[in-house]
Amino acid sequence: MFTRLLIPKTVQWIVKLFFIYLFIFTAFRVATVLFFKPDNLPWSQLGSSFWLGLKYDLRWISFILSPIAVLSLYKKFSPFYNETSKKIWTGYLGIITLLVLFFYGADFGQFAYINARLNADALIFAEDPKESLQMIWESYPIIWILIGLFGAVLMTIWMFRRTHVIVEEKNVLIHKFSFRKIWHSVALLFLGWFIYGFFTASPLNFYRAFNLNDGFKSNLALNPMQNFFTTLSFRKPQYATKAKENYPIIKEFLGLGNNVTNNYQRLVHPNSKALESKPNVVLVICESFSMYKSSMSGNVLNATPYFNQMCKEGIFFNHCFSPTFGTARGVFATITGIPDVQLGKFSTRNEESVNQHTIINDFEGYEKFYFIGGRSEFNNFKGLVQNIKDVQIFEEGKYKDPKLNVWGISDKNLFLAANSQMAKQTKPFFTIIQTADNHRPFNIPEEDIDFIPKNITKDELEKNGFESLKEYNAFLYSDYCFKKYIEAAKKETYFNNTIFIFIGDHGLEGNTDAIYPKAWKTQRLADEHVPLLFYAPALLSPQVHNEPVSQIDVLPTVASMIQQPYTNYTLGRDLLDTTKKQHAAFIIYHAPGWVGVVNEKYFYRKNIHMKTDELVSVTNNNILLNIQQTDSVKRAMGKLTTAIYETAKWMLVNNKNK
Repeated sequence: MFTRLLIPKTVQWIVKLFFIYLFIFTAFRVATVLFFKPDNLPWSQLGSSFWLGLKYDLRWISFILSPIAVLSLYKKFSPFYNETSKKIWTGYLGIITLLVLFFYGADFGQFAYINARLNADALIFAEDPKESLQMIWESYPIIWILIGLFGAVLMTIWMFRRTHVIVEEKNVLIHKFSFRKIWHSVALLFLGWFIYGFFTASPLNFYRAFNLNDGFKSNLALNPMQNFFTTLSFRKPQYATKAKENYPIIKEFLGLGNNVTNNYQRLVHPNSKALESKPNVVLVICESFSMYKSSMSGNVLNATPYFNQMCKEGIFFNHCFSPTFGTARGVFATITGIPDVQLGKFSTRNEESVNQHTIINDFEGYEKFYFIGGRSEFNNFKGLVQNIKDVQIFEEGKYKDPKLNVWGISDKNLFLAANSQMAKQTKPFFTIIQTADNHRPFNIPEEDIDFIPKNITKDELEKNGFESLKEYNAFLYSDYCFKKYIEAAKKETYFNNTIFIFIGDHGLEGNTDAIYPKAWKTQRLADEHVPLLFYAPALLSPQVHNEPVSQIDVLPTVASMIQQPYTNYTLGRDLLDTTKKQHAAFIIYHAPGWVGVVNEKYFYRKNIHMKTDELVSVTNNNILLNIQQTDSVKRAMGKLTTAIYETAKWMLVNNKNK
């Protein structure tokens, strides 16, 4: 009783609230391990993540409780002053708890999808609320999630009220408000210490988590509030670059020689092998077409047998990479030739960078078409595509077929609608078809009765990189759609004089152990690894290329196949140019700040927020180099990484549509 008489009731309540929140935060961190921990990472190695995570949690719990501690220095604002003040503070805690649980719920969804904590990129979904909400509604049991969320909030509010009653009853002899402010000062001192950083010499910040040098361990240490509010600052476009001082490296990488007339501009003339038939071009950007899940990787689940056969009949690149994860960024890179290196907003959403020159405009005398099953306004694809002069956009509302889900009509019907339009053309055409069915909610139309889904055991799915049977069958359905399209196109006169290009918009994170070395999972190369196929049986001889290439190289390559000059202002290169001296693809992970390049042997990456880098093998699980050789490779790949990153930043705001 003596202790209670000395310590104000408000401070006692704050201590109890503190431990309630600490339990909630810790429980979510444990759940993260239980649901998402890589199999090859033992619990014994997670101590550093839990210790650093505790520091982040103490910071955010202190943010939550500080208003009570500060305002309770004044008698009328104490939660024990009267019934009204009690209701106000429990209401405040209820709202805060709702937000905390919402953040953790969204964080779990993000982690399940891309193995990364919730960050400010999630605000992108708020820019397309109709599609975003509908996709969530069609993909997840929202009613049950909301019931669980509000049930949890009501339970915690009951706990807050109950602890308030307990403190009140055990301190009946204490005045409603204690004037011993020293205890409030002590409480504020501890809260301030936790906000600064518990047992840290310098202020605790977001970047400290990445000193753990492991993707999962770093993500485990962070909590979603720390990650989200820190990455808010990344959404502001950054225009300052060091492109000029890195120009010599880029000049050598692009093989500019004396052909440069203005900065990075080069006029490319047709070579002796260019096709004189003025072929049509059909560029298919395939949703979530992850290479390691496909048959071309050797995946035993054989999800893309038809596409695999097509690859044997065309020019196939089996080490193609998107510069980053995300459909909008992948489409942007493919159409412009520039990696979208803006750390926050997609470049399609930024008025300073959405206006871009594209090589497609150099296809003179060609009709231009863009087909998407849903709305072209989503992610502002329309703003990007309208850089193509006189492009005709086909989207939701222009098809006779019914909508399948949030993404519009099915991919099969999208392909057939595009095929019908192209079959009518009397002039050459350049067509972009953007698919969507290989994405949540993974719907397969009932009308496609000739599509036969498969039943694979959960263990086999997980072993070979698929998270669910629904995802696997959606991948299988994509292959079915490719087959339906090519079979329909073969019946049309345009087929024999058309170059079909298939490329994934991005890959997917997952278990690649059965197929590739560990860098594909640990360093998340699978997120960007996609197939790239140039398919034209009557025009192109089959080839298989093993060198690393990029989405940004697609348009220069197809333009070089045609008997027509074009101007290239960006980082894309002709993949069939035998004079190239370096094979490399640039990759960026926006939220944590990793940038790097992958070549035939290694993947190098460094962090733009802190001084750390790493070099891993992409051909096996070991680097067969001594220290001096490793340092030499790191320096060379590090310089190229910086050069591409800084040049891309410059190009995003200087490669204007001309």
